[in-house]
Amino acid sequence: MTQTKVDTVYYTITRGDSPLVATAIHNGHEVRHNLRSLYNLTPDERLREEDPFTAEWVSFTDNQIVDHYSRFEFDLNRPPEKAIYRKPEDAWGLRVWKEELPEELAQESMSRYDKFYEDVKLMLTKLIEEHGCVVIYDLHTYNHRREGPNGPAADPQENPEVNIGTGNMNRQKWAPVVDTLMHSLSNYNYRGRRLDVRENVKFNGGHFMRWIHDTFGSKVCVMSIEFKKFFMDEWTGEPDQAQVQEIRQALQQSTKPVFQALTQVCQV
Repeated sequence: MTQTKVDTVYYTITRGDSPLVATAIHNGHEVRHNLRSLYNLTPDERLREEDPFTAEWVSFTDNQIVDHYSRFEFDLNRPPEKAIYRKPEDAWGLRVWKEELPEELAQESMSRYDKFYEDVKLMLTKLIEEHGCVVIYDLHTYNHRREGPNGPAADPQENPEVNIGTGNMNRQKWAPVVDTLMHSLSNYNYRGRRLDVRENVKFNGGHFMRWIHDTFGSKVCVMSIEFKKFFMDEWTGEPDQAQVQEIRQALQQSTKPVFQALTQVCQV
């Protein structure tokens, strides 16, 4: 296995030999030094809306994209004009900044955002040249106890444990890959039970997915995989490490059938 790496303060992009890619673009928690005093939110409040532990899952493939900085600096899963949370309605009703963010600091953040997308485009272009087609596991987590640590959980009928967002992809072309991933995760023996895996119930996928599909068309299949935070306490940030590793294993065992499905769609 050969790997090349783009390792910045903000993110790490690792390219290997496989046509399978795993991303954790909301994993980060760090914030830039010249922004820290401007936040109205505590680190714990920011952590609640981030996707901790997703970076622990990407190791199931040799192609990895991991963000190290908080979505509260700039959100890689939103379009450029929405990437910085300026108003409470941009951020789940939270007032992110003590005062309006100075424009020069916002532009500094956006330069990092633009560089990330340039580096991802270069990585995917090279993978497509090598393999013809690429499958991306776009890994996220989401909250389901928004009424407080002792409040009721959100209705499970509308909040599956695993939501597969298939957004703006060519769903007909990529049906073998999507269906295979869903079947694999649904049938995995997760601590003596089965996971509730459904498609486009809670989320359809964000800007990252849509940009990739718009840029590369049907050469790339991005599946935005949102795990409900059933494996952790979303209010304290404390994980059940055994479940964190179990989720990684569930993803790991899906790669062989997903790769086989990929070969049905595209010669790799």
